[in-house]
Amino acid sequence: MIKIGIIGGSGLDDPDILQETEEVNIKTEYGRPSSSLLCGKIDGIETVILARHGKRHQYSPTEVNNRANISALKEVGVTHIIATTACGSLRKEIDRGHLVVLDQFIDFTRFRKNSFHDSFAKGAVHTAMAHPFDKELRKKLYQTAESLDYKVHRSGCVITIEGPRFSTVAESKMFRMWGADVINMSSAPEVMLANESGIPYAAVAMSTDYDCWKEDEIPVSWNEILAVFEENADNVRQLLVKVIGSFVKE
Repeated sequence: MIKIGIIGGSGLDDPDILQETEEVNIKTEYGRPSSSLLCGKIDGIETVILARHGKRHQYSPTEVNNRANISALKEVGVTHIIATTACGSLRKEIDRGHLVVLDQFIDFTRFRKNSFHDSFAKGAVHTAMAHPFDKELRKKLYQTAESLDYKVHRSGCVITIEGPRFSTVAESKMFRMWGADVINMSSAPEVMLANESGIPYAAVAMSTDYDCWKEDEIPVSWNEILAVFEENADNVRQLLVKVIGSFVKE
């Protein structure tokens, strides 16, 4: 049976997209997830929403208990995960409000638990990570976004920084040289842990700014990000509903 988990980024964890809702509190061996799980249905498909930063956005990127989040979704039987995230654009062609269906990541975090396998006492575990974002889920996201006439990019490499500060100009330019297309503070290690758990995972990123590499613009601020978010968040919500609804036809 299909059961979709939505990990919602800031402003993209709207419970109103669900019907027949039930709130579930769960504690995993890694602690409690960022929020209770809101379980319900979208077009008859079992769906679970988890607020990545907490329902009051009280957890900084470093504080997010990614292992508990993924474990909690697995414990309630989630078969696929679709994540949403805000991002800064490192490419001129990825404008504010554009969506990017991520296909690769660069992990530039420093202080996060990035594996369920802290010890090799029971045997070595090295999870393959060449193609971390699920191909079929990515295809659904891209084709659905296109059908809705959204500005969407088929692929993109995200670099995840520790945060909560934004990049320096030197860092932003370096990330571009490394081949990153967008930047955020959340995809790693979330996608890594989903892969370790064997749960197909895909993410759609909403571009809110040009980070700070584009020096003909004022450096990004949190208020600017929120403004772009509010203007475009409904597009992402509609995309999620349509994508999850597409599972009904399968």
